[in-house]
Amino acid sequence: MPTRQNTEKNTQTKSSQPTRTEIQPAKGKLGIMIPGMGAVATTFVAGVEAVRKGFAKPIGSLTQMGTIRLGKRTDARSPKIKEFLPLASLKDLVFTGWDIFEDDMFTAASKAGVLDRELLNKVKPLLSSIKPRKAVFDHNYVKKLDGTNVKKGKNKMNLAEQVRADIRDFKKTSGAARLAMIWCGSTEIFLTQTEAHQSVKAFEKALTRSDESIAPSMIYAYAALMEGVPFANGAPNLTVDFPAMHELSRRNNAPICGKDFKTGQTLIKTILAPGFKARMLGLNGWFSTNILGNRDGEVLEDPQSFKTKEESKLSVLEHILQPELYPELYGHFTHKVRINYYPPRGDNKEGWDNIDIFGWLGYPMQIKIDFLCRDSILAAPIVLDLLLFMDLAQRSSELRDLGIQEWLSFYFKSPMTAPGLYPEHDLFIQSMKLKNTLRHLKGEDLITHLGLEYYD
Repeated sequence: MPTRQNTEKNTQTKSSQPTRTEIQPAKGKLGIMIPGMGAVATTFVAGVEAVRKGFAKPIGSLTQMGTIRLGKRTDARSPKIKEFLPLASLKDLVFTGWDIFEDDMFTAASKAGVLDRELLNKVKPLLSSIKPRKAVFDHNYVKKLDGTNVKKGKNKMNLAEQVRADIRDFKKTSGAARLAMIWCGSTEIFLTQTEAHQSVKAFEKALTRSDESIAPSMIYAYAALMEGVPFANGAPNLTVDFPAMHELSRRNNAPICGKDFKTGQTLIKTILAPGFKARMLGLNGWFSTNILGNRDGEVLEDPQSFKTKEESKLSVLEHILQPELYPELYGHFTHKVRINYYPPRGDNKEGWDNIDIFGWLGYPMQIKIDFLCRDSILAAPIVLDLLLFMDLAQRSSELRDLGIQEWLSFYFKSPMTAPGLYPEHDLFIQSMKLKNTLRHLKGEDLITHLGLEYYD
């Protein structure tokens, strides 16, 4: 006969067993919709086609190459994420997009100069077939660009209706069973929330009167959410990060996430800064400069667009290092970020960092990093993962009505969170949050890495 202690222990274990979330299967095609068919978008689509044809590997993609540990270390259960969860298959992806330039994706990719001609020629049939729809664009929000492939409308609500019509047309003509949209367009000027952003009703009234506080990216987001399409924001724009979009996302079971893809320099910061804090090493200053020559660099020459990007980049260290908790170590550090447009560099960005740290007894040390990265090569697998995970979230009974998908913070410089909740920037905590969410969806035990059970 079991003792009372054993009975209580067994009851506790039984009642705390995780439950599995209902996830609908990924049947049929997944339609991918991309505002902004520049370097990132064309590198992403070309890469998907190269992987589908079998002459390239999806390096950098967690959904395609990553594994997830289940149970104890001694259980030796580490399936691939794409086999553990019912993610959409690459073969089922179909594409469309919008751009202010009329170039098809093959021409746009050739001009972007990210991928070599040999690879592009192998995927030319698909890329050439993807021609941009007319874009919602206003030069006042991206002052360094202008194009002719632009929608006309009597007001911003009319433009939103045109985008909604595009969404319905693409779903019908492509035969897609489900859709997802991701913003790969330029960084817009810095905007803050106004009364127009506080509710769906207020936002719709503001659309009708073409309120200046509504940028083009918001029109795409509104159109997507109204059609029940998940929306991910790859730029630091305000876009979906305000109450009206949160409300609309929850109402229509269309998940949202953002903002600003975490690619080069900020990726390095979210790797190194947690290490400094974990070892209680102090920081006097962190100076970062970037040299890039692509369209992103050109857009960021405008001070108002740069301010949007700067706000995204500067927030990272404050949240990771928590100076309010560690004033002696991080209470007075200087953080500077610079971006320099240098056309000869193209998409091959150089991120240079000088980090002044201090250690035992206050003795100073320095770290210098010169990261010669390829911006779109780092961004493309992020685009893929976000689209597949957002589609998964919409098919999940537990995630689809949450609105913000904070578990996808892993991919962003400025992760969206519930109002009043500070964002988690530590890459390693973000990774744990993401994988524990996946375990939770499938009814697997969450991994805490406590490890005491191995020494009982």
